[in-house]
Amino acid sequence: MVIRHAAWIAVATLLVALAVPGCGQTVVTSSGQSTPDVRFVDVDEGVRLEVIDWGGGSEGSSGGSSGRAVVLLAGSGNTAHVFDELAPKLRDCCHVYAITRRGYGASSHPASGYDDQRLADDLLAALEQLHIEAPVLVGHSMGGGELTTLGSQHSDRLGGLVYLDGLADPRDATYTDSGFMALLEGLPAAMRTPPALDYSSVGAYRAAQQRESGFAFPEPELREGFAVNPDGTMGRYKASTDAINRAIGAGQTKRNYTRIRVPVLAISTFTCTSDRGGTDACIEHPGDTPKYAPASREEAEAITKYEAAQDVYFDRWKKNVRSAAAPVRLVDVPCGAHHIFLSHEADVLREMKAFVARLR
Repeated sequence: MVIRHAAWIAVATLLVALAVPGCGQTVVTSSGQSTPDVRFVDVDEGVRLEVIDWGGGSEGSSGGSSGRAVVLLAGSGNTAHVFDELAPKLRDCCHVYAITRRGYGASSHPASGYDDQRLADDLLAALEQLHIEAPVLVGHSMGGGELTTLGSQHSDRLGGLVYLDGLADPRDATYTDSGFMALLEGLPAAMRTPPALDYSSVGAYRAAQQRESGFAFPEPELREGFAVNPDGTMGRYKASTDAINRAIGAGQTKRNYTRIRVPVLAISTFTCTSDRGGTDACIEHPGDTPKYAPASREEAEAITKYEAAQDVYFDRWKKNVRSAAAPVRLVDVPCGAHHIFLSHEADVLREMKAFVARLR
């Protein structure tokens, strides 16, 4: 069993370090859905963002849609294509878009503009260019930063916010705490071993991801994210650069939810045992594999101390989002992967659809 740590999720440059002893995961297969429309919108001088338009909702005679607009924003390391399997399954209730932020994939890679405010301004400019009114913004991981900034500054332009394992505060993070990291290093070696991935082909990589981590990125995301060599093997990571990831990390701000005036749904991979009063629903699956079984009293004590330290952060992040000036629903999936919309797709879809329905 391995620790589910963001640094081990496909791309070592992912910025959010949310380390949790791993549980069994639900394997997700390729959806094989229809091809979406891909376009580009100008959001700043010399900067264009990739927009994937899946359509959906109630289609009108003019080709438009009267369904609630849902805009998906990936976490660090990923492009909008990471949602290629989730997005089509929201079309029955919503008009679905996904946007690749600057510095990633097919979007522009300028030399600057990677602070939290500029990234949020990019997203707002894209909404205006696309004439999207009162959308539900959905942000995975680092995408929670753009959601929080836009929700604080432009709640009047939004319909709601959905955080997908996106509550970790970059200015109150586990990986900045030397004491926490010492507890992490004190865990049994078997829990700290990163999963083995197979770069011999895109298909082999996906199979290894599902086997080792319980989920797999959609094939288009892998092809956007990695070079594919003439012999079919996967090469270097190409979606972004270390410099861009460092710039984004340096430009993140502390989360402040107090000025958010639209409903919030936060689906996280917390343990459900901490701050029971702060969680509205705990989704556990009987088929999930149990956590690592300690081989000695020393291992058990190390795990207990580590989990207690995690709970301190989890409780603080939950309390923080509860400070929003609007209804907040917190859902915990304790055995979800960090890419929870891939590992536990059915749970995420059910909660998101119910959230959108309540907005109506």
